[in-house]
Amino acid sequence: MYQLQSVSKTYERRGQSVTALDETNLEIPAGDFVAIVGPSGSGKTTLLSLLGGMLAPTSGEILLGGQSLYDLPVEERTILRRDKIGFVFQSFNLVPWLTACENVQIPLLLAGRSGDQQQERALEMLDRVGLADRVDHRPSELSQGQQQRVALARTLANDPQVILADEPTGNLDSGTRQQVMDYLTEFHDDGRTIVMVTHDQEAAAFAGRTIRLVSGVAKDIVVPEAA
Repeated sequence: MYQLQSVSKTYERRGQSVTALDETNLEIPAGDFVAIVGPSGSGKTTLLSLLGGMLAPTSGEILLGGQSLYDLPVEERTILRRDKIGFVFQSFNLVPWLTACENVQIPLLLAGRSGDQQQERALEMLDRVGLADRVDHRPSELSQGQQQRVALARTLANDPQVILADEPTGNLDSGTRQQVMDYLTEFHDDGRTIVMVTHDQEAAAFAGRTIRLVSGVAKDIVVPEAA
């Protein structure tokens, strides 16, 4: 699925060069569930942005399905991101003046689906995450856990092969964190590849594989033992 070959990413800040990712080699097979952990500033979110086609590396190559992601023209990369990659964010990123159903319809609208197709798919996805009775509610009328479930439904709308999750449980209480991780596990069981950045060790335990980043370098890979 993903291959990173000697990938580095540096930023210029106040006249100084800061290395966020340093000569990283990494392979993420299709169907993997990977947790990316490490201290703040270690390069976790940078790595996720690189995988999502949103941030070009300074050097090295990122392959998705054998294709060099950043050799694609911007338009083709945008289409690939729309059709194959779903994103989950800590802050939910819902449009506040739209209903839950309308928020889930956004990627379907961008994909050119008809209004009826958009609504049918959005309702199906909201039902899957247990929000069939909240389809007309706006984000301000939903709990944080419900908002994250709307975001999960939106992520699934275009049936992506890959889900990239950036601290998906960061704003949630313990009970709701468990619920969100159960859904991500379910989506993984459907055959999707999931890459999740997290500070939450309990959330990381749901993954089949944990990669630790320290100062932009993958220091070790830990495969949790079966219980």
